Amino acid sequence: MSTKIKIFVTGATGYIGGSVVARLLEHPDSNTFEITALVRSAAKAAKLETLGLKTVIGSYSDLNQLELLTSEADVVFSTADCDNLDAIKAKLRGMKNRHEVTGSIPTLIHTSGTGELADMDAGGKFSYEHVFNDTNVEQIESLPSTAWHRHVDLEIVKADTQGYVKSYIVLPSTIYGLATGKLVDMGVQNRHSVQIPFLINASLARGQAGIVGEGKNVWPNVHIDETADLYITIYNSVLNSSTGHGREGYYFAENGEYSQYEAAKAISEAMFEFEKGAALEPTAFTTDELKRTPEVKQIYI
Repeated sequence: MSTKIKIFVTGATGYIGGSVVARLLEHPDSNTFEITALVRSAAKAAKLETLGLKTVIGSYSDLNQLELLTSEADVVFSTADCDNLDAIKAKLRGMKNRHEVTGSIPTLIHTSGTGELADMDAGGKFSYEHVFNDTNVEQIESLPSTAWHRHVDLEIVKADTQGYVKSYIVLPSTIYGLATGKLVDMGVQNRHSVQIPFLINASLARGQAGIVGEGKNVWPNVHIDETADLYITIYNSVLNSSTGHGREGYYFAENGEYSQYEAAKAISEAMFEFEKGAALEPTAFTTDELKRTPEVKQIYI
């Protein structure tokens, strides 16, 4: 009897994580997988177990539990809270322990984000000055350690360099589309993205679609299905020694781009149609509005 591949997933009921789990369940080699998911809800855990998953009730705040669970895994899909340094350190300790005990090198497929590339001072005044390429190692390494998500990503790459883990970091851009699949069908997965719904809610709260500055800033975008497919493509390629990992293991998830103005314009037109907005054109968030909701500026610079 062959040994199962032990896969541990964090964020398994989230927008990205649930879509990845759904694909693992449909994978041609799924009968060789032993998938364990960390979940907060006992009710969701019970439903996931009907799909053949093992579940553990817990959260990112239980670092000892995270360390133990990752020490038992051949592959870790990390799809929750990409800025939690304590959590990733706990995972890496677990993976290091597995390496020291078994001699194997576990795989970490981690979720970061293209916010890491953002110019935090742009203020919606221009589109972009640099085009980033995920195969340009020197360009990525030139990013400041203070960039979004960077403190976590650097810790992961350091672990890869030390040889006890092979890391693959996925940087999704603005993800759109409703998630589908088995986890959605049973009501345990979040179906919705973050960025555009956040802008919609902020616009509804002020009675008019809003932009930061002139709205000239440009973000890449990608569909949720394409994003989840990328994780599986990376997983399928892990056994290929030529697949970049560590310093060479950054993978941008994008398939197009949009300006903040274009997004806000579409929101404005929809709000006007449903009598939730006063005009067809978006207006700039005021200084006071941005102070009250700083996340708007952080997400839509």
